[in-house]
Amino acid sequence: MLVQLRRSRLLLSMSRLRGRGYDGASNMQGEFNGLKALIMKESGCAYYIHCFAHQLQLALVAVAKKNIQIESLFSIVTILVNVVGASSKRCDLLREKQSIAVIEALNSGEFTSGKGKNQETTLKRAGETRWGSHFGTLVSIMTMFSSILDVLEVIADDGVSSQQRCEANNLLDSMQSFDFVFNLHLMKDILGITNELSQALQRKDQDIVNAMKLVGVCKQRLEIMRKNGWDSLLNEVSEFCLKHDIDVPNMDDMFLSRRRGQRKAKAVTNMHHYCVGIFYVVLDWQLQELNNRFNETNTELLLCLACLCPADSFSAFDSQKLLRLAQFYPKDFSMNELVILKIQLETYIVDMRSSIEFSGLKEIGDLAKKMVQCKKHKVYSLVYLLVTLALTLPVATATVERAFSAMKILKNRLRNRMGDQWMNDNMVIFIEREIFDGIGNDVVMQRFQNMKTRRGIL
Repeated sequence: MLVQLRRSRLLLSMSRLRGRGYDGASNMQGEFNGLKALIMKESGCAYYIHCFAHQLQLALVAVAKKNIQIESLFSIVTILVNVVGASSKRCDLLREKQSIAVIEALNSGEFTSGKGKNQETTLKRAGETRWGSHFGTLVSIMTMFSSILDVLEVIADDGVSSQQRCEANNLLDSMQSFDFVFNLHLMKDILGITNELSQALQRKDQDIVNAMKLVGVCKQRLEIMRKNGWDSLLNEVSEFCLKHDIDVPNMDDMFLSRRRGQRKAKAVTNMHHYCVGIFYVVLDWQLQELNNRFNETNTELLLCLACLCPADSFSAFDSQKLLRLAQFYPKDFSMNELVILKIQLETYIVDMRSSIEFSGLKEIGDLAKKMVQCKKHKVYSLVYLLVTLALTLPVATATVERAFSAMKILKNRLRNRMGDQWMNDNMVIFIEREIFDGIGNDVVMQRFQNMKTRRGIL
């Protein structure tokens, strides 16, 4: 209703809508009643592009947490990081324990020495605004598992308060269980598979072609893991448990649930519980999330769009893919215009590559500006229409996420009464600090001095 009111007030036509982007919230993405479905009923060419700035790994973690076992894993991890990293003394103790463990492993031949190997590390803290931090946290827990247990034992014995000792004891019990180790390895493998894609989507100079190829690679690897990865995962978990003296349940025995409600349910084996109830379920959710974010239509649309990029003398140009891009918009390109576009594209690319004015361009937005400046938008009107349609697709990059991260840093409790204008000015300087680092203090002072007449000279 609100969308309709604003549309009527601003005299906007829904039939002219060509691009939409948001983060996939349920009220937006609803299959039947969501905003996406309502818009598609009125405009079939209003393609939806999932907001790239919405962190992929954070979304995948949230999806996996729908399983109570995985939710329990990340709850334990959060408490663990808070307890072990509560003071610099505990952090130093963890480093000391890890150094001793590394030396023992080197002496026993378990680790090999070499340049860049066995560097000092610490327990990483996962954060919503730090990309890949959840994956890094799980890896650091696995790497320093024995050292973390040693530190928890020290806290359990010598903690200042009974609460600290109780927390440490509970963590020791949780970490030395098969459930924790199994879930830890499962999520480490899943987030490891999607880590490169998550990082690619968050780069400021985003490469759409490689990012979309990584989407396909991630889906393929997750499907392979689902079909053939159970045995290798179970072996890896069993070896880890054997190394750290953790009991491994017999997979053929009946699963004993601690939850009262599940005791009355149909009895299942340990194999069924861990393989079907956790392994398959969590992997299916990951694949579903990736398919929802990057379906076949949107992936093809983005790959075709990338062929307009003017970087490296239009090296990504592909006339067939650009014709396919035009076919996505039947209301803008008639059959006759598609035939004309095919011929126009061949003339256009020869002209662009031979013109000095168009060399050195990097983005589609720069191309659109330069075409207008050189009056090429009139010469190649159909190509320019393709460019404008490409610009309507809201492919948001990590710049948006960085702005929100900066807002969280600047707008804290000590500065919660900061005005909007002062906030905007500070955020511009903080986000674009690479540019402002090159501006000297003398230039700023001179600019401030010249703004109005002053009694003194700065």
